[in-house]
Parts: sequence; C-alpha cells; structure tokens
Amino acid sequence: MGDLDPVRLIAVKRDGGQLTPAEIRQLIDAYTDGQVPDYQMSAFLMAVFLRGMDGAETFALAEAMLKSGTIVDLSDVPGVKVDKHSTGGVGDKLSLILAPLVASAGVPVPMISGRGLGHTGGTLDKLESIPGFRTSLTLGEYHEQLRELGVVMIGQTSEIAPADKKLYALRDVTSTVESVPLIAASIMSKKLAEGIDALVLDVKVGKGAFMPDARKARRLAETLVDIGEHFGTRSVALLTEMSDPLGYAVGNWCEMEEAIRCLQGETVPEVTELTLSLGSEMLVLGGVASDLATAREKLQSLLENGTAFDVFSRMVAAQGGDTKVVQNPELMGESAITTEVVASSSQDGFIASIDALAIGQAATRLGAGRMRVDDDVDPLAGITLCRKRGDRVQPGDCLARLHTRSSDLAEPFLISVRDAFATGDTAPAPRQVVIDRLVEGRWNSSVN
Repeated sequence: MGDLDPVRLIAVKRDGGQLTPAEIRQLIDAYTDGQVPDYQMSAFLMAVFLRGMDGAETFALAEAMLKSGTIVDLSDVPGVKVDKHSTGGVGDKLSLILAPLVASAGVPVPMISGRGLGHTGGTLDKLESIPGFRTSLTLGEYHEQLRELGVVMIGQTSEIAPADKKLYALRDVTSTVESVPLIAASIMSKKLAEGIDALVLDVKVGKGAFMPDARKARRLAETLVDIGEHFGTRSVALLTEMSDPLGYAVGNWCEMEEAIRCLQGETVPEVTELTLSLGSEMLVLGGVASDLATAREKLQSLLENGTAFDVFSRMVAAQGGDTKVVQNPELMGESAITTEVVASSSQDGFIASIDALAIGQAATRLGAGRMRVDDDVDPLAGITLCRKRGDRVQPGDCLARLHTRSSDLAEPFLISVRDAFATGDTAPAPRQVVIDRLVEGRWNSSVN
C-alpha cells in the first residue's frame, strides 16, 4: 500500500473533509487489489453515505473505478456509439426494445446491462428468459458482434470496472446503496468503459423507482450527466415517472413477450411512448436525425415495418438464443400456471393508481426477481396486469394474472396484488411518463 493510510482517509471523510483525486485513486486501487480489507472499505462507504462527496471527489471516484479495468476501444466501429441506462423500475423492459430499434436506425448500440435485485428487474434476466441466450460474451465477441450487427447486449465482464463489482456487492450488504455519488460513479464507470461516445439516461422517480424522492432523483440525473460530460461523453437525461408499473407485464418472460410485441409494431401505452422519447434522444446524439421530431418519425416507421424486429431476431440468433420462441412467444408460456386476481366488492369505479412497489415486490416473491444477488429466478414467473390506470372496473373483474410454477405459490399474493389497485369515482388525469429533460446542464420542464 506504500504510504496509503486508509484509517486517515476514513477519518477525513467521516469528519466532512475532502479527499484529493490521488487519495481516492490510491484507495480504490488498493481495495481492488485486495490490500484494503472489506471492513475498512465498509467504513469509508458509510462515511461517504453520511457526508457525501463534492464534484471533484465524485469525478475522481468514477475515474478510479473506470480505470481499474479495461476501457473498450470501439474506434474501428463506424458511427457514433450510443447507449442508454435506466436507474430501474417495475416493468421496465425498454432496453430490450431500444437497443435493436436504435441500431436499426443506423446508430451502433453497445449495451452492458445488469441483473435485477429487489423489486426492480434486470435486463440480463429478461434476455436469459430466451432459452440459450448468452449474455456472458467475451469483450472480443462483444466488439465483433457490434461491428457486424450494430447491437450487442451483455453483462459486466471481469475486465470491466472490477472495482465497481467489488464495491457494489459491499454497498448492498452495508446499507450504503442510496448515495448519489456512489450510485453515479458505479453507473458511469461501467458505461464509460463500454467504449461509447454518447449516453441517454432514464432516471426514474416515484414509488416504484430506485430513487423515489424527486429532489434526489434530479440530483442523481445531474451528477450522472456531469460525469459523462466531464469525460467527454455527451449525455442527456430524462426524468421519468415510476409510480405505476410500466406497461402490462412484470417479470422476465412476461416483459420479453411484451417487448417483442412492441418490436412487431404493437403500441403498448407508456412503453411505446417512453421508448420513442429515449430512442429519439439516441438518434440525435448519434447524428442520424437532426431533431427529436424527425427521429421519432423514423423510429415509429422502423417499428411498423418490421425492421427493428428483424435486427432483434438477428441479435438473438447471434447470441445463441432460440429464435423459435421469439417468432412464436406462446411456445414459452405453456408450462406456467396462471391465477387470476379479481376486484373486490369495494373496487367499483376507475383505476386511480397501481402501486408499482407492491406489484414489483409481489413479482419478486413469486420468483421473478431476487432478494440476494445469488438467488435464482424463474423466467416464467411474473404478473400481467389486466387493468391500467384510468380503466373502468367492477367487482369480480380481472385485475391481474399471476404466473407461477404452482398455483400454491400464487395464493399468498392475491390480496396484496388486488390491494395495489386503488379506485376512484372519476377517471384520473392521463399519466405523464416523461416529467423533465436535462440537456447541456439545464432542465426543460416544458417537455410533453
């Protein structure tokens, strides 16, 4: 460790002081190499959680984590490489649609994604619900597929930001996850290592979001964009609503099936709207559209004419997935047991809201998610909503369907899922999925 003194650095941060970039880099390097033990890093993380970091410290932390591993060079791949990252939500299957859709418009999309933890799902789990789909490609395979197809979707490799991998696991067990500097450095160290030129961020806010507080969600978006711009990666963030589940499907194969329908041109309320909003930002950053309106028209056309679905099918084949279930999704659901959740005698009126957190937690406990990083997931487990916000409902109507391996597994969740649906006498205002837009350091609350 040389002249590194972890105890002194912990004390400085504990007392509200600032660390130099060199001190942060030395600490992260030593921890990654195993020279600093978990118990000391845990104390440092808690000090950061309680005292925070200023902009210079946050930049230094992100850089140290980024440079702890390989930074992929994609300069030989033609075009502006653009990725999208979401902070996670219930029913958020947008990456499954966006990556092939944006690639079909001529923008290369290299995407390194994560697994679900807690009530929010993970893109890798959804992709792996397709039998045979490989998310553990080597960086060489990742590079080659991007060059050939214009899109690749994999998980974090051992070479990408290894410091983040160690710190992420430690944050999870030390209750230091909800820290803006730690979250931002974790996200951006992985994204910047992908070899991208630009990034669109979907920062969700609301009861079902990872960051339910609007003020903190805005601060997270600002920090993420600041880090991107600091390292020369053009970045735009959308603040999006996550109080109700996104779309109808919650669960790995459930969401994959809904994503396939969107890729085949079907309009799914909120899912299609947010996909087009995020995708339009990616096309403008990628230089293939001059403005957001033109980009949206192009993306809509690619969904309707089947081009986006064709790119998705070729990606699935390239990564070892069974294209038969992509072409015929009904082949997958045959082994799942479906149990209906019906409206109670008091649920008579309009659906005013659907508690995304309650739905996400129920889906997780049905087997669709994991409470610990080493938990297994059931690809067929999940929840399909039969009613959405604003729909009319009467007692006895189907509110949702629970998908499980056994009807006994569904029984404990019938009441909690039913009670997630709140009703009222009048129809609620339409849901506004895009709340605000952050570009060039300014929020634009006039977005539609």
